[in-house]
Amino acid sequence: MELLGNLAFGLATAMQPSNLMFCFTGALIGTLVGVLPGLGPMTTVALLLPFTFGLTPEAALIMLAGIFYGAQYGGSTTAILVNMPGETSSVVTCLDGYQLARKGRAGPALAMAAIASFFAGTVATLVIALLSGPMAALALKFTAAEYFSLLIVGLIAAVVLAHGSAVKAVAMIVIGVLLGLVGIDVNSGVPRMTFGLPELADGIGFVPVVMGLFGLAEIASNLEKPQDRTLLTQKITGLMPTGRDLRQGFPAMLRGTVLGSLLGVLPGGGAALPPFAAYALEKRVARDPSRFGKGAIEGVAGPEAANNAGAQTSFIPMLTLGIPSNPLMALMIGALMIQGIQPGPQIMTEQPALFWGVVASMWTGNLMLLVINLPLIGLWVSMLKIPYRMLFPAIILFCCIGAYSVNNSVFDIWVMLGSALIGYFFIKVGVEPAPLVLGFVLGPMLEENFRRAMMIADGDLAVFVTRPISAALLAVAVALLVALVSPSLRRKREVAFAE
Repeated sequence: MELLGNLAFGLATAMQPSNLMFCFTGALIGTLVGVLPGLGPMTTVALLLPFTFGLTPEAALIMLAGIFYGAQYGGSTTAILVNMPGETSSVVTCLDGYQLARKGRAGPALAMAAIASFFAGTVATLVIALLSGPMAALALKFTAAEYFSLLIVGLIAAVVLAHGSAVKAVAMIVIGVLLGLVGIDVNSGVPRMTFGLPELADGIGFVPVVMGLFGLAEIASNLEKPQDRTLLTQKITGLMPTGRDLRQGFPAMLRGTVLGSLLGVLPGGGAALPPFAAYALEKRVARDPSRFGKGAIEGVAGPEAANNAGAQTSFIPMLTLGIPSNPLMALMIGALMIQGIQPGPQIMTEQPALFWGVVASMWTGNLMLLVINLPLIGLWVSMLKIPYRMLFPAIILFCCIGAYSVNNSVFDIWVMLGSALIGYFFIKVGVEPAPLVLGFVLGPMLEENFRRAMMIADGDLAVFVTRPISAALLAVAVALLVALVSPSLRRKREVAFAE
């Protein structure tokens, strides 16, 4: 009964007119971002962080969350109609969705994607509500030693689960941690790595860094790529899936929801892991795997359910433990810190309207997406005709305004431009900058909890292995490291990166 009462309280918060408006705004922007290749939720959330200053914490997080799961919807539209995923998580939807569109069944494919996403979003909302309480109760037993060990697990998992070179991922995390430690040491009062610049006394600004890395750097990279898109010319009709489509798609929807909900909680899993895993599962359990890649409705239902469920359950460790499970959740933590709120188990008791309001808004946002997406398919298709060269000047302008507005400082604009150059260099050399953001956010927390644990234990490092929860977490970290250096996993990572 307490759970129902909390959800009712959250629904009352989410249904306030202002929060409903921001939920709708976020869902609409997210869909647009998902439709337009070259933007993505990371870039958009980074761009909009400065504009959340004037909002309440509930409205800010509700809008940013809507952008995240709204992009999962929008990405499937271009994947099915244009064979061009607007989002990384929609890459696998291209395989069967576009083939269905070529057979004249774009309508049922789009409807199945929307239904699967709504179903998964509804289930994931309940999963968040059910798991958040026990996880927060467990987190209340954590001391500084347990938090330090948990942060170590999160950083190592980000390396293990990420695609590409493990060495590069580790380097990005180390650079991120070092950047996060810039500023005056709160214990000794000694400046660290400030190079004599007073603007760095409080550390490097989070907002200009992520706007440069994911906003301006992506723009520069996208301008080098051809923007020609072959649009589907035939009229989209028959949006309702047939009975056979539903019979084939519903089991895939269930499996994708369960798999996505589990994988979304994993640290470092990213947006691409749940849909790819769901697609591989559907091929494995199918009676005729040869149908996949030729227009199997399960190839749309399973991955779309998985990516939406994974997007929402990734909020669980962020809200209850203060640990981001992926780089976008690191941006969400940044949004909370801008509002003066420290994510962690205390949120449920100190900020119940924020916690339960965000949880309930996920259901209302998914309902909005279901209602607005299918009737507006024609609009989304027409948006694809807008040349990218007409979009990027406005994006650059918003970047500059946003970076300046954080502290009314021109220095932050220079930080953003420097981050953009570094981000562009990373893209050119094939380095994923997302782990850097995780290191940047978690680095100060890692140092704080390590030093606090050392003070409590009088400098005895054994405190990390004598406390049961901390020892268990470090054992998980060691197991992940062993898996990381195993030859079989390295080969799989290389194959995934090559693909």
